[in-house]
Order: sequence, then C-alpha cells, then structure tokens
Amino acid sequence: MIWLVLGVALWIGAHLVPSVGRAGKARVIEAVGDNGYRIAISLLIVAALALIVFGWRSAAPATVYVPPNWAPGLTFALMIVAFVLFGAAKHATRIKQVVRHPQLTAVLVWAVAHLVSTGDTRALVLFGGLGSWALISIPLINARDGAWAKPAVPSARAELKGLAISLAIFVVALLLHPFYTGVSPIPR
Repeated sequence: MIWLVLGVALWIGAHLVPSVGRAGKARVIEAVGDNGYRIAISLLIVAALALIVFGWRSAAPATVYVPPNWAPGLTFALMIVAFVLFGAAKHATRIKQVVRHPQLTAVLVWAVAHLVSTGDTRALVLFGGLGSWALISIPLINARDGAWAKPAVPSARAELKGLAISLAIFVVALLLHPFYTGVSPIPR
C-alpha cells in the first residue's frame, strides 16, 4: 500500500505546485528554465502514475464497506460523464459555458464513480486522494486565475466531433481497464 500512497502523494504534490508553490516554481524555472521545469514536472507525474499502477496492483485490499448491487451500473454511467467532461477540457464544447474546470470535474466524477463501486482500502487511497485533490484544486486555480472568461460557443459539428472522440477514448479505456488494473469495469 505504501507505493500507492506515495504515488498519490507525488501526483498531488506535482499538480499543486503551480497553484500553491508559485515562488518555488519560479526558483526552479530560474535555475533550469521553463523547459527544464516542464520536463521535471512531467517526469514526476510519470513516476507518480507508475507508482500508482504498481501500488494498486501490489497492495492487498481490505474491505472497508460493501458497495450496493446497483453500484456498477451507476459507475459505468458516471464514467461516460467523466470521459465527456475530460474531453471537454481539450476541445470546443458548450460544456465550458457551465463548467469552468471540466478536466478536474472529470477527475472528481471519476473518483466518486469508483468509490461508489469499490469499497476497499486501495480505492479509498486512490480515488479518495485524487478526488480530494481535484476538489481542492478547483478553488485554488480560481483564486490564482481570477475572473472566468467563458469561451465562445462552438458549432454543432465541432461539439459532436469532440463528443465522438471522448466516447471512442472511453471505449478504448474500457477495453484496456483489465490490463492495467486487473479489474473488469463492465457491469454484470
């Protein structure tokens, strides 16, 4: 479990630097340059992901609560929402008219979806940790960035293209899920 905890902590730390560690970030950029900083943060995030996957797969889960029978269906539906929100962060969509941080909101929905259907210690560390990070990050980024400037409303064609890409990525993630987690996400 220690590897999972370390991975989640490293992920959170690396991602909070731009919001709460601006002075430290500036010192690192001054020392190694903007590209050096980006490479360092990218390496930390890759290391965090590796620790999370290794930690998840190697930790012996202990049951904390038993999810209800309807949980897998709800999780599946929430994951579609999460993928659409995550994709909305990368393409033109009307979602950005109502959700300022679609990517962080997607992480929060992802975390809640998994906590609904997975009641063990690994789930609490991973999904609880990353869900908390997303919840904390939203107001921190709002405070850092100031007033919300909503983007232009895209064409219906652009909206549908982005939605199609998000759903295609969802299907790929669904098919690959057993290989990187050891768990089938398809409700029975």
